[in-house]
Amino acid sequence: MEKTRPPLHGLRHLALRVRDIGKSKDFYLHVFGMKVIWEPDPKNCYLSSGNDNLALHETTERAASSSSHADAAPLDHFGFIADTPQTVDAWAGWAALNGVTVLKAPKQHRDGSYSCYLADPDGNTIQILYEPTISRRST
Repeated sequence: MEKTRPPLHGLRHLALRVRDIGKSKDFYLHVFGMKVIWEPDPKNCYLSSGNDNLALHETTERAASSSSHADAAPLDHFGFIADTPQTVDAWAGWAALNGVTVLKAPKQHRDGSYSCYLADPDGNTIQILYEPTISRRST
């Protein structure tokens, strides 16, 4: 491994595939007291407890029972929080230099967040995420 690894604020982002977005959203709102941060469409909802971010992505019954592991697994990806978009860029560069597979290059998202996606040796997707609300709380 080369160079110094850029800093992160920890594992504070998780994305789950769910069968019923309404039931799942209500569960996390009422059981854990989370708040809705963003709902870009009826099949996606982003929640936060104030210190973390939970993304719920509704899948079809067919995809949930698919033989494809990627489609059937409830975990979509997990993410580490970065303090700035520049840190995300630094991570993408560091990962590429150190033989880590970069699945998606850094990009700006509609909600103001900025991220890139990496793969671990088992194919799990890891997001390096600057999320304005959480990243500010982490410093």
